[in-house]
Amino acid sequence: MYKGTMGTLELRSEAEALTSQLVSWRRDLHQHPELGFRETRTAALVARVLGELGLEVRTGIGRTGVVALLQGGRPGPTVMLRADMDALPIQEISEAPYVSQVPGVMHACGHDGHVAIGLGAATLLARHAAELPGRVLFVFQPSEEADYGAATMIADGALADPKPDAAFALHLWNTMPLNRVCAQAGPMLAASDVIRITVYGKGGHGALPHETVDAIAATGQILSALQTIVSRNVDPQETAVLTIGTVHGGTAFNVIAETVELRGTIRTFSPAVRETVLTRLRVLLEGITAAMGARYELTAEGAAPAVINDPAMTEVARHAAMQVVGPTSVVWHAPLMVSEDFAEYQKLVPGSFILLGSGNPELGLNASHHNPRFDFDERVLPTGVALLATTAWRFLLERETKIAG
Repeated sequence: MYKGTMGTLELRSEAEALTSQLVSWRRDLHQHPELGFRETRTAALVARVLGELGLEVRTGIGRTGVVALLQGGRPGPTVMLRADMDALPIQEISEAPYVSQVPGVMHACGHDGHVAIGLGAATLLARHAAELPGRVLFVFQPSEEADYGAATMIADGALADPKPDAAFALHLWNTMPLNRVCAQAGPMLAASDVIRITVYGKGGHGALPHETVDAIAATGQILSALQTIVSRNVDPQETAVLTIGTVHGGTAFNVIAETVELRGTIRTFSPAVRETVLTRLRVLLEGITAAMGARYELTAEGAAPAVINDPAMTEVARHAAMQVVGPTSVVWHAPLMVSEDFAEYQKLVPGSFILLGSGNPELGLNASHHNPRFDFDERVLPTGVALLATTAWRFLLERETKIAG
């Protein structure tokens, strides 16, 4: 319950009253998942609901993104609330009545819940638009999983008119108990680089190895050496991950491979640590391939910068969380090595990324994200609505109070 210049508003109870609609939206989206930049059905649903609420809706932003503006009854700043819409290329394993109807595609990260929460927050705030001292910009983003959706929306003018003064987003998190909230300043999620290494040798007959340069043998040495980069070159008080996820090479049992391709990821919080990892990677690749008569190519593509929560915006979110779930349910969480392209918005707008606990082991709803058995406790949906709506409202009120003072 918020007590301010607008009177007493029981946003949590209003959000709870939306539960059946939130569950309906979520289950419909879960049954009809769409991959990144293909979220046409999802975007159409979002645009329809927002339009019916009377918001100014723009579609096709960043290909399949939706942007909507809620005008408050009094002048003031603009606060942005973001929800991601895309699913993952995973075959769902579930007996739920709302199991994915699209073969090989499922909402395995909770984005269906994020969309439902975003629509719920819009519904709640639209009811009180006349009392809002400013504007709320709702951003429904495609292709977060591919780490390009945010940048694509920004390039297409999502933040241009108006440019928000603050940005907030939440992510359901199944390893946190239901309705626990993490809103903390500083590093929250890691930067992500996608790396591709190609090792070139000289192919030939498997029985005549002396006439070849074995790309697989060189790759074996590389894979072993790469494990020393983090353990021996990164300060133990810093954090980094270097993972090789795929290795492809060779065509037959009796043919020595000419090329091998490796793909992986680097996760870091510090730009200096990132540069250390990349520098050592190049040095090791150069030395090993030269020693074995091979050569290499390396590409490293930054997929998303680190999510670093702004202290002032995080205080707004933290106080909103205490208001919605109570102080004892606002918890600290160790920074995560997963990545999120909400960081692209944070380059331009001070913002905070919130984790909202959605797991319930007693109901078997605690599978990890990106797991074919992923599902969450839907009782988290009204909590998410109240949390986002209260955060937006607190920001606008605090800014108005500051200006007036």
